Amino acid sequence: MKRSILGSVLACMAAVGLVSTESVAQASTAETGTLVVVNKSESTASIIDIASRRTVATLPTGAGPHEVTLSSDGRWAVVTDYAGGNSLTVIDVSIPAIARTIDLSRYPRPHGIAFLPGDSLVAVTSEASENVVFVHVARGEVVGTVSTGQRGSHMLAVVGSGDVVYTSNGAGTVSELDVPRKARTRVMEVAPQLEAITVTHDGTEVWVGSNSQGTVNVVNTSTGEITHALPNFSWPYRILITPDNAMAIIPDLRNHDIRFFDRATKRELASVDLPGAGPQGLTVGGNGRTLYLSLNRENRIAIMDLETKEITGYIPTGSGPDGIVYSPIVH
Repeated sequence: MKRSILGSVLACMAAVGLVSTESVAQASTAETGTLVVVNKSESTASIIDIASRRTVATLPTGAGPHEVTLSSDGRWAVVTDYAGGNSLTVIDVSIPAIARTIDLSRYPRPHGIAFLPGDSLVAVTSEASENVVFVHVARGEVVGTVSTGQRGSHMLAVVGSGDVVYTSNGAGTVSELDVPRKARTRVMEVAPQLEAITVTHDGTEVWVGSNSQGTVNVVNTSTGEITHALPNFSWPYRILITPDNAMAIIPDLRNHDIRFFDRATKRELASVDLPGAGPQGLTVGGNGRTLYLSLNRENRIAIMDLETKEITGYIPTGSGPDGIVYSPIVH
């Protein structure tokens, strides 16, 4: 791995005693790249350079943006304009600039979204029409839909192969959708008022949060049965499983904390209080060791060390940050 210019300079300075060796270590492990975070209250997206913690652009989105997904190369961010926008806003992160707006008025209230393998298509929930909509991002066209068959389909999770999508439904169910066949294959009863959802990288478990029951339920995708119900949540807003499949991270919006679980054993590892902060969206940085968490009520992002579970800094955002993604592109 090549050492950064700053790291090289600091190493020379350390050799003659002008800086500490700790400064050199920090420079060599410092994260670079870009964060894209949507600001719900002002209908914008902030493009933030991580190294300088500076907002390099604030871009207008459709009304009420909530979620954002990123292409595998980090170039294209797609925002769901959920609360009145009924559209997708496509951002070229490399410039950064708005590339296009895709009208989804036939499929209103788009919310959960994810790129499918190959980066041509996104899958997005249309909560009002009870569909998952497949959209060709470059062409700006809807190319297919699948009915979830359930009320309030809010968020979704895609299995790594891209062949299966799971949706969390306000009706208390999880819908399983076959992407190649554009068909609903199963509806699983879980718990009331489901929202947060993710699927393990191997596709064997769906983790889904119940806002009214205050649990996060782990569902075996082979049997459709709940194997674990993690208690004592108030609003488990989102669920993230780390890239190594080792840990599940769950911010609780109403309890104002974030909790960390061993993915395999379901044992709680740690929790961090965030008094009054309203934690919402989260993403892991490119180094795999840094978590970025949007604090909706503080208009900033908390930077957390995943090893120590400690907050190491903050980055300001626009008003009401929610969905967030990390891109390796450097500004």
